[in-house]
Amino acid sequence: EDCHGTFHPVLDKCSGCPNNSPSNPCPRSKTRHDASKDGKGKEYDVVVVGAGCIGGAIVRELSKYKLSVLVLEAADDVSQGATKGNSGIVHSGYDDKPGSLHAKFCWPGNQMFEQLDKELRFGYQKNGSLVLAVNKAEIKVLEDLKKRGETNGVKHLRIIDQNELQKLEPAVSPNAVAALHSPSAGNVIPYEFAIALCENAADNSVEFRTRRQVTGITKTPPNEDGETLFEIKARHWEPKSYIDSQKAKGGPLKPIVMACLLASSTVFSGMGVYMALDENLDDGVRKQALIVALMLMGTSFVTFLQHLTSRPKVVAINEPAEQVAKRASPPVGSGGSKVEVEDMFYGGSGWENAVNGETVEVETVTARFVVNAAGGASDKIARMIGDNSFTILPRLGDYLLLNRNQGHLTTHTLFPCPDPVLGKGVLVQATLWGNLILGPTARDTYKPEARDMSDASVQEYILSKCKALVPYFDPMESIHAFCGARAKSSRGDWIIEQSEADPSFIHAAGIDSPGLAGSPAIALEVVRLLKNAGLDFVRDPSFNPHRAPIITPKNGMRGLKMGALGKNDSHGSADVNDEKRMESNVVCKCEKVTEAEVVRAIRRSLPIDSTQAIRKRTRAGMGHCQGDAENYNCECRVKAIIARENNTPVEEVGGRPWPATSTLSQRWIDDEEKKQLEQRMKK
Repeated sequence: EDCHGTFHPVLDKCSGCPNNSPSNPCPRSKTRHDASKDGKGKEYDVVVVGAGCIGGAIVRELSKYKLSVLVLEAADDVSQGATKGNSGIVHSGYDDKPGSLHAKFCWPGNQMFEQLDKELRFGYQKNGSLVLAVNKAEIKVLEDLKKRGETNGVKHLRIIDQNELQKLEPAVSPNAVAALHSPSAGNVIPYEFAIALCENAADNSVEFRTRRQVTGITKTPPNEDGETLFEIKARHWEPKSYIDSQKAKGGPLKPIVMACLLASSTVFSGMGVYMALDENLDDGVRKQALIVALMLMGTSFVTFLQHLTSRPKVVAINEPAEQVAKRASPPVGSGGSKVEVEDMFYGGSGWENAVNGETVEVETVTARFVVNAAGGASDKIARMIGDNSFTILPRLGDYLLLNRNQGHLTTHTLFPCPDPVLGKGVLVQATLWGNLILGPTARDTYKPEARDMSDASVQEYILSKCKALVPYFDPMESIHAFCGARAKSSRGDWIIEQSEADPSFIHAAGIDSPGLAGSPAIALEVVRLLKNAGLDFVRDPSFNPHRAPIITPKNGMRGLKMGALGKNDSHGSADVNDEKRMESNVVCKCEKVTEAEVVRAIRRSLPIDSTQAIRKRTRAGMGHCQGDAENYNCECRVKAIIARENNTPVEEVGGRPWPATSTLSQRWIDDEEKKQLEQRMKK
């Protein structure tokens, strides 16, 4: 294949390949380059608010043109909102209401994924989907779904009988008597898809700023050409641990202050010594002058020593990895408070409230056009320009993730017959990486009885519903649980339009399922709307559609080495032998993630300063041990690499917050909790 090969790209053609990636890291919370028109980070053609799969698809499409584009993302990384917490299904669109925007964009978007994967290498499998029927009434529902899908333009739909169903899926419930088969459905890892879109956009000169919450949008007075611009204010926040570390360093002024202190103390100490040696002065005065001089010198020395010892230690290239990892804070797996629903609109575990964030500054930029792709916060962004035409009504979707040894139980994505109110229902699916995923729930947050369900009730609901699809999965193999907040709108449909309040303000808002499937087609529609609003589009001949993958598939343990910290680690240098050590050094045992893959991710075009960001890009910490420090301590290993590559103290590297949105009582569940899950499946 091209990409120019699936996992072995042609190095001079793919962005993100080692010879095309800068060796220096991105600056903190932003990309390396300034895409502004004025060269000062102030003036842009387009500002896009939000960097999930919708915002990512839009800016990737905009990067094909000669435009100045800035993305403002409130969370600490791209893909931290609803994109992070969903099933990753590329739906075909058979159940969307004909005439709706859901129906208009789902099937065309579905058809774009194979080409996108060839270009961006995020990983896409067209595994197909099956909607199961257990009686004659549900077979009638399947027939209605098939007709609806055909109306929406979906191809290759057919209803299969029980015999064919059992051949396709031997582990499916024997109660299922028929199924609607949609071979065009597929799945991705949703955050890997969004990261690929955003990386490629950044490689093609789109500027990203993370940890920027948009707090205000106004219009400037008309300029000489009579044109008014949007003025966007964005609050830049950082974790308290990072701010404290910067304070300990003292910032740019502390060395100057220390130099002045040393200079002044040297002068006054010298004067004291001179007076002490002056025989013309009284002996008492000479003695006091000597005492003062010695005190000044001693105080200055102690102050200077404290300055040196209190500064966080920057990781040197050749510092042993085991020493750095020992200074890293260990992974957290118990205690803490769950992420609030409101926080999920801004990134959940990647939002400031999960990491004690504090405001650093408020930035102001201007743009001719604004695209609102802010997910759960899109109604708040709309109100900033006086657009009150919709409200986001979040619907929570909870999931359980099972070990890879359960992934063989299904090939297709399995659905029950859809609920007329709650939609597609709880599904069973093997993920791209072989895990079995169960869920989601559909908990409308404006309904207290749904919003406030206990963790045990959520788990019982998921397990009982999934048991009706596949009776024999093992809930004791659960390794992770998470929740996403879908941005359902008060309109009941997606909002993809020029705002009535200002035609230069484009909404891509209220996009719930199947938004991931429709995202490439939605991006094309946003481009059309921007053209209608007056934005000129000139193709950029330098646009590079290709992106190299980060993860390299492994053939067993061939060429890989596992061992204690420091045994196989490289020094991070450009030496050929050092790079070979990176390629063989395994830093995450469960997922066989190598040091080279971690370094590759850090040196890409998006800023990375946490193990969470690396986890989403390389799967380090996503295996069955979930980063257990007693197993292989992969989180601290990764922290050490990030600190080395970013040339920062390891104390500034973020970890994986707990409990985030998990319904599990602890990150590393014990036998008692596993038995509880088994009992809940039986209810």
